[in-house]
Amino acid sequence: MKRNSSSETWDFKTLKVTRPREYVVNVELNRPEKRNAMNSDLWSEIRACFLQLATDADCRAVVLSGAGKMFTAGLDLTDAILQETTMSDADVGRKAFSLRRNIALFQESFTVIEKCPKPVIAAVHSACLGAGIDMISACDIRYCSSDAWFTIKEVDLGLAADVGTLQRFPKVIGNDSLARELALTARNFFADEAKEMGFVSRIFPDKEQLIEGALDLASTIASKSPIAVQGTKISMVYARDHSVADSLEHVLTWNQAMLQSEDVKNAIMANMQKQKPVFSKL
Repeated sequence: MKRNSSSETWDFKTLKVTRPREYVVNVELNRPEKRNAMNSDLWSEIRACFLQLATDADCRAVVLSGAGKMFTAGLDLTDAILQETTMSDADVGRKAFSLRRNIALFQESFTVIEKCPKPVIAAVHSACLGAGIDMISACDIRYCSSDAWFTIKEVDLGLAADVGTLQRFPKVIGNDSLARELALTARNFFADEAKEMGFVSRIFPDKEQLIEGALDLASTIASKSPIAVQGTKISMVYARDHSVADSLEHVLTWNQAMLQSEDVKNAIMANMQKQKPVFSKL
């Protein structure tokens, strides 16, 4: 991954990464001619990108969007590596081990979004199909345009979703019955229903206003203490998968160190003086 210091971008085959605002990074799926379908390069580059952003002191919030006419068509069924793995005549045992390795890498491509301590805001326009649901379920916040529509597509392709939807989506929407209905039927659901079920939190009239709204939110988050913001995300992800007692113990251990940060003092002093606090890079 090469950094372009003059335009603040990285050179990827399938992603366009820019810094549209202070401390805000926009990661854009950039295969518009293929409807941003996810090939092996994209899976690999998503992992590399978010691993880098996780430790980038100039990044405090991320907007994840898609170039072209739709957010993503999901899995690229024409990808050579995918076809080679699934259509191979290799020994069943060896083929199974190969599939397991590839699926684990695909899973990690979206888990790195969840593990990245910087909040990630998905900005979805038009279609978000199949693996796109897996991807945005790993994000922290989801916005969409009024023309957005979604499908958990995998059962129509003869497989169970295996890179995050079945594990994250039900917890995001908090409705097990509806999650099963959508996963078992592959029916489309649209922006209004997505908001009603809690999958997205805001709907915008069009893509332009969607991106602007997502960037505004990212800027607001980026203006806060990076220690407080990242600690909040890490604690909320932990709490989702653990008991209340375990999660309280986790944040207790976390804050016994983080409450000693200069950010607490700076925030309190700024509030007392009715000024906007400024926080140093983390």
